[in-house]
Amino acid sequence: MIVDHRTYDFHPGKIKAWIEVYKEFGLPVQQKHLGRLLGFFTTEVGPINQIVFMWAYDSMGDREERRAAMAQDPDWAAFIAKGDAVGALKQQNNKIIAPTDFSPIQ
Repeated sequence: MIVDHRTYDFHPGKIKAWIEVYKEFGLPVQQKHLGRLLGFFTTEVGPINQIVFMWAYDSMGDREERRAAMAQDPDWAAFIAKGDAVGALKQQNNKIIAPTDFSPIQ
């Protein structure tokens, strides 16, 4: 298993509007294609105006196939347009992490 760990930085005052668009339009299409959402978090202490997503995949190949299918979905394109219209997203950071043999997430 691998985990796609994504951190998104937002412009101040815009994160709530983006989350509403994401819940209605982005999350359903991601759940349809990506499957295993491990977590969706906002920061309370530290760098604010951030969201952290974690998606689990069986392998890099599994991730690539699922993300490619999502990219072809017109509902995903619609979400991207709606999210861009909010003008909230400032930066994205993505990393792939793998659990140790004693991690509770396997």
